[in-house]
Amino acid sequence: MNITAHVSFRSTPLHGVTYIGANILDDGILAGDSGFFMTRDFQGTDHVWLVMMKAMRALTRYATAGIEETGLGLSDFGVLEVLLNKGPLPVNTIGPIVDLTPGSISIAVDRLWAKGLVTRVESPEDRRVRIVALTPRGKDLIVSAFRKHSGQMKRVFSELSPEELRGLEVMLKKVGKRAAALMEQS
Repeated sequence: MNITAHVSFRSTPLHGVTYIGANILDDGILAGDSGFFMTRDFQGTDHVWLVMMKAMRALTRYATAGIEETGLGLSDFGVLEVLLNKGPLPVNTIGPIVDLTPGSISIAVDRLWAKGLVTRVESPEDRRVRIVALTPRGKDLIVSAFRKHSGQMKRVFSELSPEELRGLEVMLKKVGKRAAALMEQS
């Protein structure tokens, strides 16, 4: 095996940590100046996690740029998309779905209400609960924005066959459920 590597050192600490970089080789990684060589087979879950994180960062950047072109931020897009697909919902139900804290979801709903994209009315069963729904203007905006977003995602995943795409979905769900279960245990 022909092995060439470039290891870089940053003499000035970055955020209090001295940086040691290692280039990826044909079949492995040479870590720092220790001479420790880690093959791809040995990397296992750590390598998969790094690849997944890098892919997710790239995907998120690409998706966010497209969403922002519609005039929406990522959280507003998420709220409108949930309302489009699930119908009117209480504010406190939307927050966890789009991963927003109670304070953040209230601010997002206020912002969307001020733009005329959603309505919020008291629940007839419980006056403490506010039900949020799309206005016709909000529905038109999210339908258009989601159509654009859907096209972007089709372009991103076009490298995968339908079978590969379904397999990826199944595997990601399995890993996500396992991580959620482990969080509940800790």
